[in-house]
Amino acid sequence: MQRLVLATRNAHKIAELRAILVEAGLDGVELVGADAVPGAPDVAETGVTFAENALLKAHALAQASGLPAVADDSGLCVDVLGGAPGIFSARWAGRHGDDRANLELLLAQLADVPEQHRAAHFACAAALALPDGTEHVTEGRLRGTLRHTPAGGGGFGYDPILQPDGETRTCAELSAEEKNAISHRGRAFRALAPRVVEVVAPAG
Repeated sequence: MQRLVLATRNAHKIAELRAILVEAGLDGVELVGADAVPGAPDVAETGVTFAENALLKAHALAQASGLPAVADDSGLCVDVLGGAPGIFSARWAGRHGDDRANLELLLAQLADVPEQHRAAHFACAAALALPDGTEHVTEGRLRGTLRHTPAGGGGFGYDPILQPDGETRTCAELSAEEKNAISHRGRAFRALAPRVVEVVAPAG
């Protein structure tokens, strides 16, 4: 069985990416996270765009594992903040991965911003890298409006405050299937999936 490495240690993200890629036709491929790769590096996200950071992670894991690797970088971009937190979304409050602190800080910063100026979008860049240096990147977005208070127990990150356009619920109130169907990550990885299929499940 072919193996494909997902360049993340985030269990929520691994489950989400696995569901998206399986749906895209990779059900016969073994999908593993970075923890399954001995000596997998922790990659500093030094890029200035989501695409650059995704490629940094994918290339590092492809080199460490000798296998095709996929990675993503994603975040929340708030219109009234000029696109921030953006690439700093996961460490907006100062410590990487502290979802609650990040959420609380952002809500405090937007406390006086009225409804009509609370537009935002989730952005994602998905990258595929091969050990020989070949690379491919796709991107996806999910536009919506930021709630004043969190709602929903699903998802992660800023999901409890982004209400997608056309929805009455936040991303955290959607089922995993509903979220994957419209999410920035779902869109980016569905666009990337045909190239991944070519690499790990070649015809013939």
